[in-house]
Amino acid sequence: MPDFTSALYLGMRHPSPALAPWQALTLGKPAALQEAAGARRVAASLARLQGCEAACLLPSTLHLFFDVFGMLAAERLAILADGGSYPVARWAAVLAQARGLPLQLFYAGDYLRLQQLVSDFARQERRPLILADGYQPGCDSAPPLARYAQIAQQGGGYLLLDDTQVLGILGPQGGGSLRAQGLRGDHILTGASLAKGFGVPLAVLAGSAAMLQRFAACSQTRVHCSPPSAAVLAAARRALDVNAQWGDVLRSRLAARVAQWRSGLAQAGIVCRGGAFPVQRLPGCAGLAAPLQAAGVLALAQGQQHGQGALTFLLRADHAPHELEQAMAILKQLHRRRYGRTI
Repeated sequence: MPDFTSALYLGMRHPSPALAPWQALTLGKPAALQEAAGARRVAASLARLQGCEAACLLPSTLHLFFDVFGMLAAERLAILADGGSYPVARWAAVLAQARGLPLQLFYAGDYLRLQQLVSDFARQERRPLILADGYQPGCDSAPPLARYAQIAQQGGGYLLLDDTQVLGILGPQGGGSLRAQGLRGDHILTGASLAKGFGVPLAVLAGSAAMLQRFAACSQTRVHCSPPSAAVLAAARRALDVNAQWGDVLRSRLAARVAQWRSGLAQAGIVCRGGAFPVQRLPGCAGLAAPLQAAGVLALAQGQQHGQGALTFLLRADHAPHELEQAMAILKQLHRRRYGRTI
């Protein structure tokens, strides 16, 4: 059954026989007392990959963003969140709001509104903390991150990116949004999970050495929670090795699958959103999810209300071309029956 519900975009999987062995799964102590073996090396590799000075590993992006907002809550800031930002980071932002930081959403990509908000809060002597995703799945293009970074710098604040969707997929060597868009600066922090592009349930925060040193001193997760396990670190090391050797091949293969998919649907007159990114969304087609599954194809129905939500396909480098052809043939048939040729 062709499965388009997994976000392992590069097809990386890490079976236990492929991982280096470990003596203990965990040390029984937090990272603030002792780093797990290999953690610093993995963090340094991820920092270099993203074009940053330093990085820190966390168990999840929820831990990561909770700690980042906790660190920055001591400053006189205002959180300005792109409306397309992922819920996990926004949950952490709400906690920072409870600590006294104003939180304001603006429409996704609306940098003019963002500039106005920065001006409004400047009159309250608050600097911007801009929260955005490196890429919003289902959109045809990335948010205007260069504009966001410029606005943050001019306002004396920060740009905080959730780069989970992009890390491993875009940019030189899969280095993510900062390298893809040439973004640099001490005012930029990027947090990401490796669970999608690299297939590892591990989070990394990257930025300037000064900010990461400050983060390590402030992080509550590093004091109160277990650090990433030895198994997760072994998988991360393997993922980075695979990326160094085969990453460009996998990204090229993934791009070919996306091009095949978009070309096939365009020929059938089916509207598809998502640009060149592997998350491909068919607006108004959520009602096709059940008949598709009955026909042997798994896809995601999102925002379904009376069948009007989107039907989303997550493409992967390990999808075979014939799997896409099979899925598209069934999809075209079902689409014609329900909607006619176009939406």
